[in-house]
This record gives sequence, C-alpha cells and structure tokens, in this order.
Amino acid sequence: MTFKKEPPYKHGAVGRTAVVLVNLGTPDAPTTSAVRRYLREFLSDRRVVEIPRAVWWFILNLIILPFRSSQSAKKYATIWTAEGSPLKVNTDAQAGKLIGALEDRGHQDLTVAMAMRYGSPALPDVLDKLKADGHDRILVLPAYPQYSGTTTGSIYDAVFKHYGSVRNIPELRFVRNYHDDEGYIHALRDSVLAHWDQHGRPEKLVLSFHGVPKRTLMLGDPYHCECLKTARLLAAALRLKPEQYIVTFQSRFGKAEWLQPYTAPTVAQLARDGVKRIDVLCPGFTSDCLETLEEISMEVRHDFEQNGGREFHYIPCLNASRKWISALAEIAEHHMIGWPTQAGPSEHDARRKDAEVGRAAALARGAAD
Repeated sequence: MTFKKEPPYKHGAVGRTAVVLVNLGTPDAPTTSAVRRYLREFLSDRRVVEIPRAVWWFILNLIILPFRSSQSAKKYATIWTAEGSPLKVNTDAQAGKLIGALEDRGHQDLTVAMAMRYGSPALPDVLDKLKADGHDRILVLPAYPQYSGTTTGSIYDAVFKHYGSVRNIPELRFVRNYHDDEGYIHALRDSVLAHWDQHGRPEKLVLSFHGVPKRTLMLGDPYHCECLKTARLLAAALRLKPEQYIVTFQSRFGKAEWLQPYTAPTVAQLARDGVKRIDVLCPGFTSDCLETLEEISMEVRHDFEQNGGREFHYIPCLNASRKWISALAEIAEHHMIGWPTQAGPSEHDARRKDAEVGRAAALARGAAD
C-alpha cells in the first residue's frame, strides 16, 4: 500500500487543534452539469443507497442522473443567492462565528474549518490542509443533530477512508449526535418563540425532519427515535400539548416506504380538515438549504394553500443565530476536554519552551529541521 506523502516536518512545532464542521454538501452551481456531479457523488455512497451495486449503477446512471439533474438544477436556481448555495453560505457563517465563540471561552491555537461530505470544500482536502498547517488534534463535528448511518455514519466512513492512506494520523475525536442537547433544544425553542412573538401562534406546529427508508429503522438505525426525542423535548420546552404539534418526515425518494407520516400529504390533509394556519420548523437541519427553502417553504406551502389552508409560516433553521452558535461552542468544548486549548499563559509558555528545547536537541543530533 502506498501512503500519502507527509508534509514537511519541523521540530519544535507546537501542535494545534481543529474543529471540522461537516455538512452534507451542495452543487457548485445551480446548473445541470454541476448538479449531476453532486448527485453522482451523493447517490453513489453505499450508506445513502443500500441497493446492490450493479442494479443501482443502472438506475443511477441511466434513469436518475439524466432526468433528475436538470429538474434539481431548476429547484436550486430558485434559492441560489449572490454568495452561492444557502447551505454552504450558512455553514461557512456558522464556522466563522464558532471560532469566535470558542475564543471568547478562552480557547487558543484553535481552528474551525468547514467541510462538505459531498462537493466542495471536500472533507479529505480540508483534513489534508489542516495537517499541512500543523494541526495534530481533529474534532469532527457533523451538522446533523440526530445520528443516522446515512449521514453521520457516512462522515465517519469518509474520515476513516482518508486516514487509511495517511502514515502519521492526528488524534481524532467525533461528535456522534446532539439531538437532546439542552443548548440545541433551547436554541430551537427561542427561534420558535421569536417567530411567534412577531407573527402570532399557529393552530398546529409541524416539525418536519428529513426522511430515511423505513428499512433502516428496522435494521437498527436510531435516527427515527432521536427525531422523536428532539420533538418531544422541544414541545415540552414550548409547553405544547400533544394536539398542538405533529412530527412528519420529508424528502422521500423512490418507491420504497420511508419514515411516516410524510410531510407534504400530512400538511395537505391538515388544510382539508379545516386547519387555517400552520407553522413548519425543520429541527434536523441546522442550515437552511434546498430541502427547507424550496421543498418546505415553496412546495409544501403550495400544497397547503391549494387544499384550503390560508396562512403558512416557515420558521427558518438555526443557521448562525447567537443562541445556536453558543450551544454549538458548548458541544465542541465538551468533546475537547483534555486537549490543551484552554491552557493558561504559564502553561502555554511552558509548552512552547519545551518545544524549543526539543527542537534544539533534534538539530544537535543532526535533524534537518
């Protein structure tokens, strides 16, 4: 096996810590070719689609990519901004504010980088750059509050695969989930309450999570249970009665049964049942994206209004809100316990002096650098 070439090593360098905030990914542009490249990478992941490879190759390359790419590109065009993809813009903003929040908590020699599981900036490229810049401690922080093998598990796969060809592997830690984290729940609660303070309350709050095939639940994936726990804790924080909210699952793909109830038909039925106003929140998405801005705020809104609903409110994702960044910093901080990112001035100086002594000793023994 051939390992990647290691970056130049310098004796006496003090190791650094990096937090890598990883989101799903996005096309580079709202064009058919860019969306096709993105979908090919995304839908080729064995974690995402558990169908025999030969069968799936035929379906993906001869049916899905030729037809779905142009359709998806048109949808992306409806939400694209001057800065680019909303998901990428929002995740980048989260990373930028997260480093500030961690520094305010006293962390030093720390980097926060943003990466995408599919598309760019590619996770392996980000990990390579961090290593070249002297980071020897890496915390991988998925942007998914609820664990699923299709999302968080896939990030783990990518990290392990990348370091399978690396000789000198940094110290690695992973955040598995934070679906029941108090700060996360409170950030969601405050987001909903702020919306209600401005617009009043709905007859029904719809909590829409991204769907996965029901088969994954039957095979042991905890995602469904973690979504329901998030919803239960949020409803309790909002002091809602069971009849005041409902949990649904969106973004169904293919003909197989997925987690139910499905968002779009449920919302349409609410309208037919005489519900005049609903608010929709997507707690599983920490950044607004195609699935929230186009699927929910446009398509599902249309379904509700076409079936007699009068007032539809989409409550934005947490994005880079102050409360959420504070919660995210606490989550990251908890998983960095024991790493020297909060060393006091004296300890910090001692580490640097020790590194200088080590460098001098190495050079005296004939080291090149």
